[in-house]
Amino acid sequence: MLFELRIYTMHPEKLSAIHERFSNHTLGIFERLGMKVNDFWIDANDEPKLYYIMEYNDLAERNRQWDLFREDKEWKEVKQKSEENGPIVKQIEEIFMHRADFFRR
Repeated sequence: MLFELRIYTMHPEKLSAIHERFSNHTLGIFERLGMKVNDFWIDANDEPKLYYIMEYNDLAERNRQWDLFREDKEWKEVKQKSEENGPIVKQIEEIFMHRADFFRR
């Protein structure tokens, strides 16, 4: 398994816009495309950040899923409409991880 920690830093005053976009659109698109979100967090220090972990079989699957997502008609329409008053996301960090062999759930 490959896990990806995605950290989104929003432009000032755009945190509610990203919450709306994920809750009303993005997570549904992910599900429709077979993309697995393992967990999701909001910054506890009131920073304009979101954190979530995606789960994939391997890097090839990850790249294939994100290519499909970026080309998805619904996503393109949602993104364009949600950014009519300017971009929401300032920066995206992508960190790839494998679960440590010594950790047991």
